[in-house]
Amino acid sequence: QVQLVESGGDLVQAGGSLRLSCAASGRTFSAYNMAWFRQGPGKEREFVAAVSRNSRNTYYADSVKGRFTISRDNAKSTVYLQMSSLKPGDTAVYYCAADNGLILRVGVTFYAYWGHGTQVTVSS
Repeated sequence: QVQLVESGGDLVQAGGSLRLSCAASGRTFSAYNMAWFRQGPGKEREFVAAVSRNSRNTYYADSVKGRFTISRDNAKSTVYLQMSSLKPGDTAVYYCAADNGLILRVGVTFYAYWGHGTQVTVSS
């Protein structure tokens, strides 16, 4: 099993930046592709970004492409989400998740392990 703990959520003004972190413990972190999802008020959980085990591949939702950057540090068992040019529409609880699949995947159901989330609120 993998335990995931997110941090870094905050209240920020539109146009601002924020970096989220997700620390993993348990099984070997480098064995998993990692992703960030988010769930806004009254919305379903949606894919934000994913990074492969060795950081060679990343994939982003169109809504965040060019504004968010996902990265990981396997030595620290941590995955990051650098968010910039934030918009009120980015307001959500952000979750990190781990998947042992062979390729990067965007579906919620593919990810077996989840953190409890961190709140990001963007004010206009």
